[in-house]
Formats: sequence, C-alpha cells, structure tokens
Amino acid sequence: MKTVLIADDERSLRLLVSATLASDEYQIVEAADGDRAWELLLRYRPEVAILDVMMPGRTGLELARAIRSVLDLKAMKIVLLTAKTQEADVQAGLAAGADLYLTKPFSPLELLSAVEQALEL
Repeated sequence: MKTVLIADDERSLRLLVSATLASDEYQIVEAADGDRAWELLLRYRPEVAILDVMMPGRTGLELARAIRSVLDLKAMKIVLLTAKTQEADVQAGLAAGADLYLTKPFSPLELLSAVEQALEL
C-alpha cells in the first residue's frame, strides 16, 4: 500500500482528493496547513505528496524545496495542485522540486492519472 499525503487548506478539496484516491492501493493522510504537512511528511514518509501552493504555514513551494533538501525524502514524488495557472507559477513549482503541476479545477480522473504517473517516474 502506497501512502499519499494531501495538504490543502480547503477541507472540501481534501475530501474530493481523498475520495478520488480511495482504494486498497493508497493510505491517505491529510493536512490543513503546511506546518502540519511537514510533520506528517516526516512521520509517514509518503510515496506521493499532493501539495497546495497557497496554504497557511509553509507553502507548497516551501515544502517542495524542503523535501528535496532532505536526503531520505528526495525520492518522494511531489504533485502541486493549485489555482495558480500562470506559466511563471508552473516554472516556479517545477523549479522548487515538483514532479507534476496540476491546476484547479481538475477532473478526478486527471488527478488519479497524475498520481499514477508520479509513482511511475
């Protein structure tokens, strides 16, 4: 079973992502802010982290950079899920260490495909 962290300050979005991924393949852990997300990342060491770019505490970009700076977290796959759609935002996300960048709104199928793609990288 693969562990997936969902970090987003919008509860409804966390519920949607969790429902989309709900299966015997994934254990889901959730955080409503970046500081709690960091605690869960260190505790659970998920295979995939789905991070909102804009949230209280550490942002998704800060988390991505932190993940990439910790040797035993570097293999973690990072999917940024955000409303920031400008090309500069996408480039900043990828430069911070994201493997994939998805914009809101998104389809559940698109999200599921992105998680599966991240795991294959």
